[in-house]
Amino acid sequence: MSIPEIKQKLSIQEVLEHYQIPVKNQMCRCPFHEDQTPSMQIFNDSNTVRCYSGNCPQSNQVIDVIDFIMYKEQISKAQAIAKASQWIGLATKSSYKEYQELPMDRLEEIFYKMKQNLRQSKKANEYTLSRNLTPEQLEIGYNGRTYKGIVNCIVFPLKDHHNKIVSFYGRSIKDQNHYYLKNRSGLYPGYPPKETKNLILTESIIDSASLLQIQEIREKYSVLACYGTNGFTQEHKQAIQELQHLEEIIIIFDNDQAGKQATEKLAKQIQELNPQLQLTTLELPNKDINETHQLHTPEIFTELIEKRKTIERSPEKHSIEDPPKKESNLTLNQINQLIQQSGIIGEENTRLLLFIIASSYKTPKPLHAIVQGSSGSGKTHLISKIADLMPPEDVLRFTRITESSLYNWGEWDLVGKSMVIEDLDGLKEEALYSLRELISSQKLSSSVSVKDKKGNIKSTHKKVRGIFSSLSATTKGEIYEDNMSRSFVLAVDESIEQSQKIIAYQNKKYAGEIRKETENKARKHLQEYVRSLQDLEVINPYATQLQLPQEVHKIRRLNQMYQSIIQQVTYLNQKNRKINQGKIITEKEDLQQATEVLFESIILKIDELDGSLRQFFERLKNHLKTKDKEFTQREIRQAFNLSKSQTQRYIHSLLELEYLKQSGGFINKGLKYKIDYWDNFQKLRKQIKEQLQTQIQNL
Repeated sequence: MSIPEIKQKLSIQEVLEHYQIPVKNQMCRCPFHEDQTPSMQIFNDSNTVRCYSGNCPQSNQVIDVIDFIMYKEQISKAQAIAKASQWIGLATKSSYKEYQELPMDRLEEIFYKMKQNLRQSKKANEYTLSRNLTPEQLEIGYNGRTYKGIVNCIVFPLKDHHNKIVSFYGRSIKDQNHYYLKNRSGLYPGYPPKETKNLILTESIIDSASLLQIQEIREKYSVLACYGTNGFTQEHKQAIQELQHLEEIIIIFDNDQAGKQATEKLAKQIQELNPQLQLTTLELPNKDINETHQLHTPEIFTELIEKRKTIERSPEKHSIEDPPKKESNLTLNQINQLIQQSGIIGEENTRLLLFIIASSYKTPKPLHAIVQGSSGSGKTHLISKIADLMPPEDVLRFTRITESSLYNWGEWDLVGKSMVIEDLDGLKEEALYSLRELISSQKLSSSVSVKDKKGNIKSTHKKVRGIFSSLSATTKGEIYEDNMSRSFVLAVDESIEQSQKIIAYQNKKYAGEIRKETENKARKHLQEYVRSLQDLEVINPYATQLQLPQEVHKIRRLNQMYQSIIQQVTYLNQKNRKINQGKIITEKEDLQQATEVLFESIILKIDELDGSLRQFFERLKNHLKTKDKEFTQREIRQAFNLSKSQTQRYIHSLLELEYLKQSGGFINKGLKYKIDYWDNFQKLRKQIKEQLQTQIQNL
């Protein structure tokens, strides 16, 4: 087989799956070097990958399927070509192409017909009887010649998180071949129940089906099938990580050399996922579970499980650069210190609030933030740096969102993500509307036209779920009033003092006083901390005793946001709280911290000036000292070192809001202005802060 034929027939996704390399958002950890965060990108259109890490021996090199096998197994190119050709032969044998033609939206209906076919087929019933499989107890179908690619197969459904059929596994009753959907998804018999404490992993689906027929197994254990010795996928890992009460995994693979080696390999993978889990295995008296089930009574499995043996843990290996990970019980103050060490200077409350909001993507009701600031103030840089502190596999970054793009995501693609929108100013109204709907109702629902396999156009219902957190940046907050009312509004600190802090930090980096490794270490520490957070329910016993100031604009929505921040602060403090049956209780410390970090956002909700405009007006008052003093645009532009357009925008906005008035001058020689409304904003800030703090102290 020629090299172009191999590259055409063997996909890079199949190669990655063979080596059990999980892929998320077209990124994966590079197998050619120590890679703690995904640095290898997958390009399906060119069927290649590329690693962007400077530590990789293949850094920035375009790697095709043959090169990947060659580098991974450290063999010659000729050997890699031979191995790839062999894989293609196996893939062709499984007849993926025809199987892929099955309509995904009709799998439930198709499987119902397959179950009817099984009841009517003598050959299929004889086969299930020979394997000691009982259709009355299991979900099994049969496809004679109705659907190509899985002809003469008994069929098992693979299911997603919501117990919906998303794929099939077929086992030929003639030649014993295995058949899967090309882009296989779903698990068999489905995702384990959340309350699972003991989980059995089998090598094959028929092995799992055999165990599911034993009542005592069903009552005491959850069962999950792998897809062969190398068939422990990213979806299996995700399902296991979501089991908060899981205590033990029993690995029961085939009683042969390949099965024993796969058991050891799988045990190491699970140990990396959760070092606290107890890992056990047992020795079958026959080749595999199904053969044992055929030759013995069901009680044999009870006896074998009682005699199961603990799998010896392999010692953890760590490089000099990556010291052993320890369980981190970070407080909110320690989190804020790590944020600073990662390179985000100043703006202590703003950066911490943004971190709290971004990390809420792991909860059922994520939060959203819009950062305001003038052009060049660093607002986009700030939200981008905060996003860097989240696990990179969970972050979506967008420079631009087109009008209908959010409607075209898969139903669950935006669930459990932290989204960064670098510039809201570039979004059109339709894109803003769809974003608003995702934030408010956590879903988009649309009627779309599609073609069926006969070419006929029909309408169908499309849903996109939106359980994600988001950080956005804008210079024009007042234009996005509807979006802002659903989000926390923060302002970038544009003061001279903040600029001096940033410049001093930059100078220290150039002088070598601050090492890049320090920033990377702090960033990875926070990423691991967010990864380790459990899915817990937060109970706030003080919720009914908290009141926001009556001056707050749209107080109903802000009250909900205030309570949400308290919940999220408690959630982040979970390592320092007692957990009782999956619940943690809010303490007064959480209330104090939440109020402190949210204070500026509350103030912005009270103020009719947006963040950057308020900062300009306060500087203007400090510069003029008195209400009666006149000034020109040129004077302020030079005093504040602002551009002409920026100064004009600020003054125009203040004129519209009647904070300024024109007091004289000429258009061609320069207009003069005076402050018309000299508010005592600092007094109001102090009053509201004292009110909130007194309220907490009196609880």
